[in-house]
Amino acid sequence: MAIMRIRIYGDPILRKKAKPVEAVGDQEKKELEDMAKTMYSAKGVGLAATQVGIDKQLIVVDVGNGLLKLANAKVIKAQCAKTAEEGCLSFPEITVKIKRPEKITVEALNHDGVKVKIDAEGLLARAIQHEIDHLAGVVIVDRIGVLQKAIIAKKLNKLKKIGRKG
Repeated sequence: MAIMRIRIYGDPILRKKAKPVEAVGDQEKKELEDMAKTMYSAKGVGLAATQVGIDKQLIVVDVGNGLLKLANAKVIKAQCAKTAEEGCLSFPEITVKIKRPEKITVEALNHDGVKVKIDAEGLLARAIQHEIDHLAGVVIVDRIGVLQKAIIAKKLNKLKKIGRKG
């Protein structure tokens, strides 16, 4: 297993819509393992493939209840929106308040390529939605208002310069 380089805001891949996975084969399993190792190394609770430069719909999430490795994850039911602080490994040292559904049901392929339905709430629901956003090219600053953006503008500009350099 290898630790991968996490892409920083400004890197164009963070705006790319990831391609669906046809099947979870050996390559995808290895990528999910490497992503998990990278997430743990960075002390994160989730990581999307695009954050490490992979153009596939793969995510890993672990909020303390065990590791989820998912492909083609899609929210099929959502309820009870709540605002909470979120950070992101692609936005080091930045947190913002984002409103998201508190309870969700997700359909995906698991690590073995089997279709699963997952009911999630709280931090797990938030983390899964955050990673699914990444796969659609959506980042946390897309979900905040003008005032929050103004408050973190200098930090964002600094990150953009780093991210563009790759």
